[in-house]
Amino acid sequence: MSKEWLSLGSVILKYLVLAVIFSIVLEMLIRFVRGLLPEKYRKKGKQGRCAGTDSTAAQNPNAVILAKHVCLDFDKSIDEYSSLKELVIQKIKRKREKGKFRALDDISFEIEKGDVVGIIGTNGAGKSTLLRIVSGAYTPTAGSMSVKSGEVQMLTLGTGFDAELTGKENVYLNGAIIGYDKAFIREHYDEIVEFAELEGFMDEKMKKYSSGMISRLGFAVATAGNAPEILILDEVLSVGDRLFAIKSLNKITELIHSGSTVIMVSHSTGTIRENCNKVMWIEKGKLVVYGPADEVCNLYEQYDGKTIPGHMLQVKEA
Repeated sequence: MSKEWLSLGSVILKYLVLAVIFSIVLEMLIRFVRGLLPEKYRKKGKQGRCAGTDSTAAQNPNAVILAKHVCLDFDKSIDEYSSLKELVIQKIKRKREKGKFRALDDISFEIEKGDVVGIIGTNGAGKSTLLRIVSGAYTPTAGSMSVKSGEVQMLTLGTGFDAELTGKENVYLNGAIIGYDKAFIREHYDEIVEFAELEGFMDEKMKKYSSGMISRLGFAVATAGNAPEILILDEVLSVGDRLFAIKSLNKITELIHSGSTVIMVSHSTGTIRENCNKVMWIEKGKLVVYGPADEVCNLYEQYDGKTIPGHMLQVKEA
């Protein structure tokens, strides 16, 4: 083979590799930009049922939250690559594969106005994922989630804090992420600082704060103002030291019993029993049982990680 042909082949291979790299970078950029878009501009998931489901969720005119056969899948890479070179080679060979991880599988339920519903389950069961679908942060892959309210507030601590900003700056930043406007923060700023017990520290950078101070500030921002129509609480009932934990629980109890419809995640069945009239038990992405708080908590407390008491259902490992 002549040197001219070898040179031409080398050039073609070079541009082929560059084209593959460009396509990978472009794909990553598109996904990044799509993630920044408001929810209404994103591609919606299929609203059909999950495969293999036959039941139909009953329509209840009193329901403010109605979930019908909700499923949520996340992409996961089957192949892992130790270098960019290996990734390019597999891309050329079209051997790069993606799988699906089903985080939630055929979840149906209804919640009526004024209900206080607890969600329990072991770590990784899908509790927080379900809350994010109710709040509108995630769109189901299949099924539907109907929320009949214009005011939904999800309280989750520690989201949106920047260690290089002061406590005061972080109050405005965290409040904006939650959905508060500047006028609301200005109106409630002194109340937030007082509740967090951080007078004299708000001009310090957050990297100087202890974990307890950060938790107290996050809780104070999250619970500022009046309770919304639907209140979603994601593990916010145990923050700070013992005295502040009592203070925070009293605040949450006040919000819960102010007439809001409440969904709360907690690992404490005692807290769930004390505050909730209904409980959902979710395990490995499936709804095990939904019913009166005492009955469901009793079942959950007998769970050994393998067999679900009272139902004798085997939970498959993920």
